[in-house]
Amino acid sequence: MIVFREISPAEDFYYPIGSLISIFRNDKDDALLVPMRIVGWISRRSEMGVLWSFFFCCCFPVVALSISGDCSSLEDCILKSYFSKHEVLSDSSFQDLLQDELSKFSCKLLPGDPNPQLTLSGLGRRLIGEGSHRHLSSTIQLQIPPQSFPLQSCKLVMIERLPSGVFADPFELDHLLHHGAYAAIGVFGDTNLELPSVSSNRSAVEIHMNFKHNTSSGAMSALGIRIDLPLHARYAALHESGYSEVAFGTPDLLVSCSMEGSSEKRSCLIVPSSDSNKLRTDVVVWKIPCGIMSHTNVVSVVTFATAFVSTLVIVLPSVLYSKPR
Repeated sequence: MIVFREISPAEDFYYPIGSLISIFRNDKDDALLVPMRIVGWISRRSEMGVLWSFFFCCCFPVVALSISGDCSSLEDCILKSYFSKHEVLSDSSFQDLLQDELSKFSCKLLPGDPNPQLTLSGLGRRLIGEGSHRHLSSTIQLQIPPQSFPLQSCKLVMIERLPSGVFADPFELDHLLHHGAYAAIGVFGDTNLELPSVSSNRSAVEIHMNFKHNTSSGAMSALGIRIDLPLHARYAALHESGYSEVAFGTPDLLVSCSMEGSSEKRSCLIVPSSDSNKLRTDVVVWKIPCGIMSHTNVVSVVTFATAFVSTLVIVLPSVLYSKPR
């Protein structure tokens, strides 16, 4: 049952302050109510509350992006660790950090122990949907060896380094997270949803998905995982062909497991091995419609003429009917 009560003046004064504190505390459930709280507070205290509320709702998504990117596996997200040291995504710098993370979170209990091996036997990639809003679907096949190694509660970690022509909506992914589609997910990098591709930097998505494995049967076990990542196209730069091609590289795949034989009960990372001769992944290309350079002059003239005529249609009647009778 929902009970409504009147807000006291003291509560009304401290309402926006408490809402902002929930952001700095990283209280996700409470922070999701921040827009409604502050908009309601402005509406109650200002005679132009509707206009201020509209302005706040337009600006809030840019501010709220800083609270997205929540990963619960390992101590922190791998991408979170990267972007705490770098402002722009660079493939070479990321690979260096990834190697450091792998050595830091090794699955060896003792220095002489072999690292548990997993095999990536298949990786299929394709785009689903039409238009500017599509899903990048990845089908991952893992082979788990029969030997019993001290690993449990494993998660597949996929890092998708996106090209500058597309982006992932943090609010859309947060909605999928709350519906149990992923164990954890984070969007990092340039998450400004309104920038065109020529003005934006690259972003990256880190996805964690739980899976169960059974190595007690004594036989090689196969595991299939499918991940659908919703993506959106940015406004592309002008091109004579009328299309801008965005190519997706191969994602970074890791397996994160908790170690039952470790006294610290820590997590570790494994990179699945693969045979490059047998495992071939087709390059996924998204052809995004864009403006044609040769049409620039025509479009500029028509736009200016339309704006000029529209201005006359609005101004002339106002001048004519404003004269005193």
